[in-house]
Amino acid sequence: MANLKKSDNLYPHPFSKAYWRDAVLELTDLRMLVVAALMIAIRLILKTALYIPLAPNLKINTAFFANALGAMIFGPVVASICAVITDVLGFMLNPDGFYFPPLVLTEVAGSLIFALFLYRAKVTPARVMLSRFAICLGVNVLLNTPLMIWYYSVFYPDSSYVLTIPAIIKNLFSFPLESVALTLFLSVLVPITTRMGLTYGNKDVKENLKFGKRQVALLAVLFVVGLGSTLAYLNYHYSVTSVSAGYSTEERPVKNREALENIRTQTGDFNDENTVAVIESAMHPFLSKITTYTVGVYQVDPEALAGEKKTMDDLWAYSKSPASKDPALTRLATVTFVLDENTGEITEFQSEPAK
Repeated sequence: MANLKKSDNLYPHPFSKAYWRDAVLELTDLRMLVVAALMIAIRLILKTALYIPLAPNLKINTAFFANALGAMIFGPVVASICAVITDVLGFMLNPDGFYFPPLVLTEVAGSLIFALFLYRAKVTPARVMLSRFAICLGVNVLLNTPLMIWYYSVFYPDSSYVLTIPAIIKNLFSFPLESVALTLFLSVLVPITTRMGLTYGNKDVKENLKFGKRQVALLAVLFVVGLGSTLAYLNYHYSVTSVSAGYSTEERPVKNREALENIRTQTGDFNDENTVAVIESAMHPFLSKITTYTVGVYQVDPEALAGEKKTMDDLWAYSKSPASKDPALTRLATVTFVLDENTGEITEFQSEPAK
């Protein structure tokens, strides 16, 4: 019977039978199963409700805090099971696209890596940094990319998936920040889990988790690289992406009406009540105060609009593509103007009649 009891040992590495015996025996510990259920619930909440925005298409999900803490407490076996449950429940609660079982491998791999570095180990900044690096590179880039290619080949055969610039930049920029944040997080919670008997041998964790000079220097260099990459990405993103693509359902009608008012002020034309304007692009360079708008001006056919069972409010909510395809609209002109967003002054204006 003694062999069926968990030890309270720390292990220098996970490549031993004793390490895996203790990891399997966590399944027989009711307290660990309760903690595992709690961590699943926290991860689900954090994945859907709490993240740190960095830039357009760039954000840090905070669920990895709960993932790391749980994996450190109950080890790789329970952590892998929790990852599968979290993946399935996460999709059920917040379905996005199609459920693709192989993608659960990314959840399992992330939990497994945290456990291999932190479970039954002396937790140090080096271990935390290595665990985050392994996840950012090995899971988020090397593992997730072929899985997403597979996903797209199954569900979207007419399109393709490539590793996007935002995904690479996010991992470059977020790795040092996440490493520091996770280290500070664990320095607060590990003494508590040790007093509760959930973790072992980390009574001096605050001293163990202090960053050395070399680690601080490495994180600083990585942060500078990540920050530079992020700034380069933002400059690229804003030079090729229209701000109007991010307009909300409520915001787009307001912006379209403002555009028409600016056009009327400049031309004194397009005053018919059956005229609408649709912003087709709004280019706003990074850190610039200037936005260049391209706007389509349309004449509305009231009879055709009634036949479509639509209202003028529906038309004001249009973006470029729906407007160009609606038979109730006849294009009158394409207008380009440059607006100083601070002063509201239009510095350049050009209107071309539709051909």
